[in-house]
Amino acid sequence: MSRKNFLNVAGWFAFFSFLATAVVGAIRLMVPRVLYEAPSAFKAGYPEDYIVGKVNENYKDEYRVWIVREIDGFYALAAICTHLGCTPRWLSLEKMFKCPCHGSGYHKDGVNFEGPTPRPLERLKITLADDGQLLVDRNIKFLYEKQEWSKPDAYLNYG
Repeated sequence: MSRKNFLNVAGWFAFFSFLATAVVGAIRLMVPRVLYEAPSAFKAGYPEDYIVGKVNENYKDEYRVWIVREIDGFYALAAICTHLGCTPRWLSLEKMFKCPCHGSGYHKDGVNFEGPTPRPLERLKITLADDGQLLVDRNIKFLYEKQEWSKPDAYLNYG
């Protein structure tokens, strides 16, 4: 194959490659870019399934939520560090949440006590669904610094 023929074939190959890429790009523009996320509200089982005094981590990976059962009720904490958004770990022996990114520490109730975190963890709306299961809504948040933890949906009285 001569140099002239090689450059001719290479030119046509480059042209058709560009054309194919442009067509694929045009088709891709017609498909909407949708982010599929888990639903904001989810059912978290029956209250009887939870042990008093324990932090339930069943929904930490899928929804980034911890559910804590106390003697007189429940509260749900967002498993998102208020410093940079990392997912803290629950350390059951020390009874605290510890962020692996920068060492922020939170008590079991979500109040911060060490590290660079500027504020406590956020509580999420927790209620009872019609079928008696716990219903947690991640879109409705309650902030400690705004004295919202005392609002009715921030804590579910159950005794």
